[in-house]
Amino acid sequence: MAMMSRTRDLLMEGFEGFVREGPFKWGLPRREDTALDDDEDNDSSLSGKRSSIAGLSFKANSVVARCSRILDVSIDDLQNNFDKQASDSVKNPRNYARNFLEYCCFLALAQISQVAGYLADKSFRRLSFDMMLAWDVPSSSSQLSVKVEVDSTVSLEAFTRIAPAIPTIADVVTCSNLFDVLSCSTGGRLPFSVYEKYLSELDRAVKKMKTQSESSLLSNLRSQRGERILEVDGTLTTQPVLEHMGISTWPGRLILTDHALYFEALRVVNYDKPKAYELAEDVKQVVKPELTGPWGSRLFDKAVMYKSTALTEPVIIEFPELAGHSRRDYWLAIISEVLYAHRFVRKFDISGVDKEETILKAALGILRLQAIEGLGFEVPNPNRFESLLMFNLCDKVPGGDVILETLASAVSSRTSDRTNQPGTSRGMHAVLSNLGVVSPVNNGERLFVGEMVVGEISSLQKAVIDSMNNYKKVELAQATVDGVKVEGLDTNLAVMKELLSPVSELWRVLLLLTSWDEPLKSMAFCFLFSYIIIRYATFSMDILLLTLR
Repeated sequence: MAMMSRTRDLLMEGFEGFVREGPFKWGLPRREDTALDDDEDNDSSLSGKRSSIAGLSFKANSVVARCSRILDVSIDDLQNNFDKQASDSVKNPRNYARNFLEYCCFLALAQISQVAGYLADKSFRRLSFDMMLAWDVPSSSSQLSVKVEVDSTVSLEAFTRIAPAIPTIADVVTCSNLFDVLSCSTGGRLPFSVYEKYLSELDRAVKKMKTQSESSLLSNLRSQRGERILEVDGTLTTQPVLEHMGISTWPGRLILTDHALYFEALRVVNYDKPKAYELAEDVKQVVKPELTGPWGSRLFDKAVMYKSTALTEPVIIEFPELAGHSRRDYWLAIISEVLYAHRFVRKFDISGVDKEETILKAALGILRLQAIEGLGFEVPNPNRFESLLMFNLCDKVPGGDVILETLASAVSSRTSDRTNQPGTSRGMHAVLSNLGVVSPVNNGERLFVGEMVVGEISSLQKAVIDSMNNYKKVELAQATVDGVKVEGLDTNLAVMKELLSPVSELWRVLLLLTSWDEPLKSMAFCFLFSYIIIRYATFSMDILLLTLR
């Protein structure tokens, strides 16, 4: 076995030399990284320590070596620590390579996330992507079975294991939906080019949020609760925001924070004093889509209605746009996300750092959605925004309440673990100042990094998988009901449905016209309907005049 391992290492070294001297050298790490590897290899050989682990693939050994440098721990010590901390099931020879790789990756990612601005670091982007590549082929035996054409792309399974280890990039609940969006144009596998663009847009969204938080007319109102500004709209004349309250309508600027919704009415040269619509406190808030139109008519599906016990009458926020209502849907989703997050906190009596961390989960979900919107990707889902927001998704899918209960249990468990391990609490407090910081927590049996567990599926992941499977079953059952053959008593219902199909089709067309998804058809319908009304009114006046004569 030792001879075979040595032969394999020699072949790998020969292959690396061929690639480095040939036309494929762009596929290897940068020259300075390679120099570091060479230096470490020399140091390891001098000290008698290993520079690689037998049984791991070339990619996995490369990633482990980089993790070792980040953690400033030798590969030998990493493996010894893993062998001491991991349970027997995690150290099973069949999955040993992948579980040890996860251990190294999770520890390194927890360390990296404590450095400000890590999303903008190109070496971090490359390393985190290489971690996913290595997860797909962790052992030396698995790398021989991987096809060349998919060797540089990441699978769903690898993404959902590595990406949620840093909460800024993904969360356990929406991770698979995020991957579907990122890989929808690349055949269900994620290439580095798309992944890098996503992290770039995410970094831009984080910087934008921090900039907005530093300069705002709301500083006096927000300072008491330390609110972060998540989104602003209405600053462009081409995309106004209108507030309807009673019979009055005002244009202005709409601002969403992680605690409330603010509207600043636009006056002649400046903005009026902001009106606050609470999302954090329990005032029986209701947020839902609403229809608006001139003189109180209900024609355009482009508004959000907010009402609570603190208001005497509901307020309607309209987002005018020529085609469709995606802008309204986006705002409805992000407002609901903040509202649902605070309801979750109140329901499970979460306080202190855990409360701030939970609210931050909602904020990070909104930032990820902004990054996807910045990429211009279309979400392949009717609920295109809700599917990428954790608390929205839990409100929509079957078993969402179980996911939230499991999340609350995980928060409580981590609180007790941090109490028993005082050294890890500082990392959790740092999450409030540096987005996405996590610290590894070892409860004696399992190693947690955020909601991830080395070598195992966490209870939260299991709840998400069960919920998504149930959701697929519901969709399949509904499709079966819709396409079932007519039998027995259902015949009469089918006949009635067929007879009423013209009415249903007419209603569908009317809904399409009122939604303004196709502006030309909707405009033609308005002109035609107005012409019919005018002609009918003229005809009625003629009849009335003839009668009077």
